[in-house]
Amino acid sequence: MRTLCVRCVPLFCLSVLSGLAQQPPQPPDRKIALAVVVTDKSGKPVSGLQQSDFKLLDNKQPQNIVAFQAVNGATAGDVPVEIIFLSDEVNTAFTRVSFERTQIAKFLQSQEGELPRPASLAFLTDAGIKIDNISTTDGKALVADLDRNRAGLRSINRDQGFYGATDRVGLSLNALQQLAAYEMPRPGRKIVIWISPGWPFLTGPNEILTSKEQRTLFNQIVAISDALRHAQVTLYSIDPLGTADAGGFRTFYYEQFVKGVKKPNQAQIGDLALQAIAVQSGGRVLNSNNDLTSEMATAVGDANNFYVLTFNALPGDGPNEYHSLEIKLDKSGLKAFTRTGYYAQPER
Repeated sequence: MRTLCVRCVPLFCLSVLSGLAQQPPQPPDRKIALAVVVTDKSGKPVSGLQQSDFKLLDNKQPQNIVAFQAVNGATAGDVPVEIIFLSDEVNTAFTRVSFERTQIAKFLQSQEGELPRPASLAFLTDAGIKIDNISTTDGKALVADLDRNRAGLRSINRDQGFYGATDRVGLSLNALQQLAAYEMPRPGRKIVIWISPGWPFLTGPNEILTSKEQRTLFNQIVAISDALRHAQVTLYSIDPLGTADAGGFRTFYYEQFVKGVKKPNQAQIGDLALQAIAVQSGGRVLNSNNDLTSEMATAVGDANNFYVLTFNALPGDGPNEYHSLEIKLDKSGLKAFTRTGYYAQPER
C-alpha cells in the first residue's frame, strides 16, 4: 500500500487550487449593498423593521446607512431575486443522489408547482458544472428539466482516498467560481441552494503549509469572496445526508473557519469549505434533517423577506485588506444573517 507523506497533502491540493478559474479583478467598491435576513427565535424571517432598528459596523466602527429598503411579500417584486437549486453529484454518494433529486422535485411540485421566485437548476458532475439558462416560476417545468438531466456514471468516488478528495475539491471550487462568473452580469440577488454534504476539508493538525502555499490559498479565498459578492450570490448549504450525518465531523468542524482570513499566514484549506463560504456569504448551513424540502423552504423564505442596507465602504490601506461586517439590532431576540466581511482595495 502506498504511503502519502504529510507534506504531499498541501502541495498536491494547492496545485489543484492554483489551477482554478481566475476571475478578472474588480474595481474598488465604494458603495456596498448588503442583503440582510432577520429571524426570530424560531428562525422565521421578520418583516416590518425600519432603518432605525439597524446598526452597521465595519471593522467594529459604526457606518452610516445611506440607503435602506425592506423587501417582503408585498414588495418582493420590486427587487429581482433568482433561486438556483444545485444538485451536487460529485460530493454526494451515488445512492444518495437519487434521494437528493427526489426531494428537489417534491419541493418544486409543492404549492401546485407555482414558485414565489423565478428558479433554475444547476448540476455538478465529474464533467464540471452545468447551469440551465431557463429561469421560471413553473415548478413542474423544472421537474421535467430535472428528469432530463439524469445522474451519470461516476469516475471520481468518495472512496478513492486523498487523490479523489483533492479532485473533488478542485472540481467544486472551480464550479463555484464559474457559477459566480455566470451570474455576475445578471441583475439582482441570487440564492444558490447547494445540496451537498460538502467537499473534503483537507485540513488537520498535521497540515503544514509553506508561505508560498498560503499565499496561493489566500488569493483563492479573496477571489471567491469577491466573485460571490459582485455576483450578489448568497449561498445556502443543505446536507442531503440528514440525520445520518447528525453529530458527524462536518456538521460542526466548519465553524472553525467562518471567520474571515485577514492575512496569508492564517489561510488553511478548510477556509474554502462549502459551509464556511455559505456563512460568509450571508446564507445558512442546514443539516441533520431528513426533510430537505423544509430546508429548501427556509432558503426560499429568506428570498422573500430581507432588507437591503447600503453604505459607503472605506478604501483599504493595502491590497486585499479584510473588513469584518456586523449588524446589530435594537430589538432583542432577533438574529441577522448577512455577508460577514469583504476585501477592500486601496484608492487607485
